[in-house]
Amino acid sequence: MKGSLIIIGFFILGTLCGFFHLIPFDISKSNISFYALCALMFSVGLSVGHDPQTLKNFRSLNPRLIFLPVATILGTVSAAALVSLILPHRSAPDCMAVGAGFGYYSLSSIFITQYKGPELGTIALLSNIMREIITLLCAPLLVRWFGNLAPISAGGATTMDTTLPIITRCSGQQFVVVSIFHGFVTDFSVPFLVTFFCSI
Repeated sequence: MKGSLIIIGFFILGTLCGFFHLIPFDISKSNISFYALCALMFSVGLSVGHDPQTLKNFRSLNPRLIFLPVATILGTVSAAALVSLILPHRSAPDCMAVGAGFGYYSLSSIFITQYKGPELGTIALLSNIMREIITLLCAPLLVRWFGNLAPISAGGATTMDTTLPIITRCSGQQFVVVSIFHGFVTDFSVPFLVTFFCSI
């Protein structure tokens, strides 16, 4: 939760800097966001490759639970497509690109800003931050109403890092490997799905 609030704080700070022209050059016309994206992708690869225990844990996973991230991806993208029906000024691929961030706000918003502009990139940032915050706040209710896998699916790509502690506390220690696997798969799918929907 604290990390999400820090991100929101930096977003508000950036908005104010842009609005009041506190930065002497137009950052939107530079390659800074591309370099930031490359740094993020490097960090993701580094975190996955640095922990060999993660790959060992995947081998002990129940084969049926492999379908959990697939269900999360299909459910999220389908729901985003349905949302486009009540947002006539937004196409289905735009809404699906936002949904395909799966809570990975830093990466997906940069991709969407590159492809579709800062307005949709901002929507993606806020939408995916809200997904993480809702998971952090509502995990106990999700477990009570929908079962132990519900907060894992709700957390999307964040279940291998920021929402893992609350998922472990609410769903149980036995769901740690499931949560990490789910986060890994959805996290890995973000750049491919977001760019795919942005290019339609």
